[in-house]
Amino acid sequence: MDGIQVSGKGSRAGAAREFDDFVASCSTRLLRTAYLLTHDRGRAEDLLQTALVKAWLSWSRIESDPVAYVNKILVNTYATWWRRRWNAERPTSELPEAGYDEDRAETHDLWAALGRLPARQRAVIVLRYMEDLSEAETARLLGCSVGTVKSQRVKALAKLRLDGALAEETHGEVAR
Repeated sequence: MDGIQVSGKGSRAGAAREFDDFVASCSTRLLRTAYLLTHDRGRAEDLLQTALVKAWLSWSRIESDPVAYVNKILVNTYATWWRRRWNAERPTSELPEAGYDEDRAETHDLWAALGRLPARQRAVIVLRYMEDLSEAETARLLGCSVGTVKSQRVKALAKLRLDGALAEETHGEVAR
């Protein structure tokens, strides 16, 4: 989808077809990014759906690189959800059933360690290493300076190195 140029010109039907083609070709990649941010399949699907609605509403104004545009919407929407999370969560005596990929993801120490990172640090790690974006692209998507991306990356990697679950795994491999 990287080759698609969104012109914003043409008929409404043409724009709808163009948007449908974009969603069909990029939704798996965008869902992966949403999942890496949220660590929950259902919330990732909700996040992607919200981002795609926002993208559709501004589709005619996207001049180039719709993937980057939607990635920015994903990160910004996730950050908004994370800031407001305390309003949405309610304590309960019963735990909900595990989600689709939740059980498998929780068993992997790296996924669990990423889940313990603060939202901004997790976003930097996801965009830099999972999405393979440059520091400048990551900074642009997060709306911060390259220096902030660098410092958040360093802090995140330091936390991951000190994470107990990952440290045990690393020490076990050194001992072998």
